[in-house]
Amino acid sequence: MRHLISIDDLTDAELRRIVDRGAEFSAGLVRRPAPLDGQVVGVYFAKTSTRTRTAFSSGSLRLGGSLIAYGPGDLQLNTGETTEDTGRVLSGMLDVLVARTAGPEAELRGWAQQGTMSVVNAMTAEEHPTQALTDLTTLVRHFGRIDGLRILYAGEGNNTAAALALALTRFPGVHFEVRTPPGYGLDESIAHRARAQAARTGATLVERSDMDGLTGGYDVIYTTRWQTTGTSKPDPDWRDIFAPFQVTPALWETSPDAVFMHDLPAHRGEEVVAEVLDGPHSIAFAQATNKMHSAMAVLEFVRTAATSPKAEEPAAAAAHRADRDLVAAR
Repeated sequence: MRHLISIDDLTDAELRRIVDRGAEFSAGLVRRPAPLDGQVVGVYFAKTSTRTRTAFSSGSLRLGGSLIAYGPGDLQLNTGETTEDTGRVLSGMLDVLVARTAGPEAELRGWAQQGTMSVVNAMTAEEHPTQALTDLTTLVRHFGRIDGLRILYAGEGNNTAAALALALTRFPGVHFEVRTPPGYGLDESIAHRARAQAARTGATLVERSDMDGLTGGYDVIYTTRWQTTGTSKPDPDWRDIFAPFQVTPALWETSPDAVFMHDLPAHRGEEVVAEVLDGPHSIAFAQATNKMHSAMAVLEFVRTAATSPKAEEPAAAAAHRADRDLVAAR
């Protein structure tokens, strides 16, 4: 029984294991196991969700589990029951709790203070770890690797950006460039942890509060919507501050082979123009589909013991090779 509340809860090997497993599920290389057979997964979403809620619900069922869904008004947390008491009660009835609160990570840590129910962070204020795992799975599916990729992130330094920073800096040679409006950068605690990871692995984390001096040669250009779930901007003119960070075709002038990624939902005409989101460089909707495959990998991970890989070929390479073989066959 394990929890996944932060990317930092994972060792390097565990992070790669989940990402590679998600890529295997996505590539159809796995004869579907049933690690959740006889187990019950609770899915609690205090905030709206299309992709993450559906991904974990569908993933749970595909892995043989049963499902109980809770909305924002369904638990006695609304009447003052403590997080710890709620966790103790649910742990006697559930095997996994997948929770999106948009509140503090400490709330999920409270639910994790028991020894039988796995807790999975489907988004808190600080971090969106399962989104980062989805994104890394998508990178593996598209490039066959993560090591050495150059990734430009433009927009708010929100919980998605935080999880990406903590995850990507685990991979040698990765260049992760974060461009955010002044005052909307990565939380300093997140940035400090990511810089420490980068120093250890040989990755690079660059932060700037403008869009000047872009070096180009990016493999990926990534953005998220500017108005993150559960948050509001204190500055009434925030849209004007964010406007220079909009993703437009001009970003491809020096990175013609870059793909576009977005965690969705997207607001066309705000953080990205329709020409990019719906254009040939976009893999955002494949990325969304991979959320289910990544969710399955996460659920399998928190409920099964670690085992040594059986295949001689790395899972990432195998998944990528399967795609290339399919294209060749066509």
